[in-house]
Parts: sequence; C-alpha cells; structure tokens
Amino acid sequence: MTREFLRSVLLTAFAASFVACGGGAQEKVYDEAEAPGGTKVTRGVKPEADAEAVVLEVESGGYSYGRVVIELYPNVAPKMVERFKRLVREGFYDGTAFHRVNPRTGVVQGGDPNSKDEDPANDGLGGSPYEDLPAEFSDVPFDRGVVGAARAQSVDSANSQFYVTLRRVPQWDAQYTVFGKVVEGMNNVDTIANAPTRPAPYNENPAEKIIIKRATLAPRANFAR
Repeated sequence: MTREFLRSVLLTAFAASFVACGGGAQEKVYDEAEAPGGTKVTRGVKPEADAEAVVLEVESGGYSYGRVVIELYPNVAPKMVERFKRLVREGFYDGTAFHRVNPRTGVVQGGDPNSKDEDPANDGLGGSPYEDLPAEFSDVPFDRGVVGAARAQSVDSANSQFYVTLRRVPQWDAQYTVFGKVVEGMNNVDTIANAPTRPAPYNENPAEKIIIKRATLAPRANFAR
C-alpha cells in the first residue's frame, strides 16, 4: 500500500475542515470530534514526553548532518509511539534515507526501507513487516518541529514512515497522527530540507542520499527542555 504522504492526499487534506484547539487543553479534558472518514479526534490533550527520546544520527556521503532528537508523546499516540520505538530497537531505520524534502510544502520525510536502494521510483511505497496502524488523530497542532506519521489515503495506514514539519501547517491538524517533536537538531532538519534534489519527476528526492546512520533510544532527561 502506498505511503507516499501528500502526493495522493494533499488535495484531500487541504479541503478537509480545520479542527481548532479547544480551551479544554489547560484542564486536560478529553472529548472527541469527527475527522475524515468518521475517524475520531482526541481533543484537549496536552502532550507529555515519554521517558525515552529517539536520537537520529544523520549523514550523507561521509559528511555528518549532526543529530536530531525527537521526544515522543505516548499519551497522544500510544500505538505509533510503541511502533516507532520498536522499530528503533530493531535497527529498522538504520541506513534508511530521508527520501522526501520540500521546504515549500514544509516537510522532511523518512522511514521507508525502500529508500535503501538506488531506485527513487519506489521511495515512499514501503513500510515495516508489521500491520498498518489505526489513526490516532488529535488537536495537537502541526507547529514547527512536530513529528507526524505518514499515511496513504486511508486514515488507518500509518506504519513506519514519519515526517517533520518545518513550519506551522494548520491544514494538517487532525488529519495525520502527531506522535512527537524535535527537541534538538531542528537546524539540522533545516539543512536536510534544503539539500539539492534530483531532476523532475523526483525533485523532492535528495540528489545525494541523506541517511539515518543510526537511530537509538536515550533518556529524555539527557536533553534540554
């Protein structure tokens, strides 16, 4: 099943109604609202960081892009956080590339095992051996640095691919699963986003592979708040 986030679903996402953050966020009151396809949206949830963070060591052609540290929100998206941590432990992301960079759209995307090969045509189509996950939509806004689960047209098709938003993208609110946020190395994400790309039709694919050399778990307390 294709997971090439936005290429087939961007128009749907833009047309969907915006779900605003309610005043119950400070009270930690949870209610629900309908999202596309009848999917429930958890409202009024304040993200709470997991005890572990994910550390991505990024490089390209022997050049280090530094590290990107992601805090995780199991109280917002428990299934996606569990999946992400499981795949990190298994070494699934090691050697995968950031196959999609688009500073105009405001996204950097990775997590596809197909990106390990030299064929850009299959990038965005792969996933883990595990089943797709149900939507865990919330009204946590897609601000700069937020990490979301990439999916296809089906809202219940998140698997292994993820993306980082480069700026506020309100049209994605309550349309994709938020499960974390970059807390260190966002400058490195910006560098990745502005890397030279291939000619069309693969002009979102970096000309030289930018890979996750290693993904590991580390105590969240090791990094600044």
